[in-house]
Amino acid sequence: MDEVITAADASSIAGSTSSGSSIIPNNLPLLSAFLSFALAQFLKLFTTWYKEKRWDSRRMLGSGGMPSSHSATVTALAVAIGFQEGTGGSAFAIAVVLACVVMYDASGVRLHAGRQAELLNQIVCELPPDHPVSNVRPLRDSLGHTPLQVVAGSVLGCVVAYLMKS
Repeated sequence: MDEVITAADASSIAGSTSSGSSIIPNNLPLLSAFLSFALAQFLKLFTTWYKEKRWDSRRMLGSGGMPSSHSATVTALAVAIGFQEGTGGSAFAIAVVLACVVMYDASGVRLHAGRQAELLNQIVCELPPDHPVSNVRPLRDSLGHTPLQVVAGSVLGCVVAYLMKS
């Protein structure tokens, strides 16, 4: 016979499975990852100013640059999981593998794609004005990260996760 769950039963079941508080404030890995991402993006304003002597608010939303927000995010996630659940669990293993893939991609594939975009932009600029491709909008060339930017993001992620643990 099929059971029918009433709205009162569903409410009772939901109430018994939740602790009465929101998921996010109790989730150290998630908070650490989000905070690391936000800090890395915010710091790009200052590293851009230091390097180029100009303020560029678009850096807060863009990829590439110092420090790597991708690296900061996945490193904070892995470290916070390690602090919270230990380093012997599956969640930590998944987070470490994810971090390695993201950081490899940021400093490898995406960095080289950005360098190719830069070269293609130079080639297009040298085309005669009547060439069909000469009016194409330039490609984004700040896609990836140098190894130093990846390391800086990782250090930021570790520091944020450590400070959030305390």
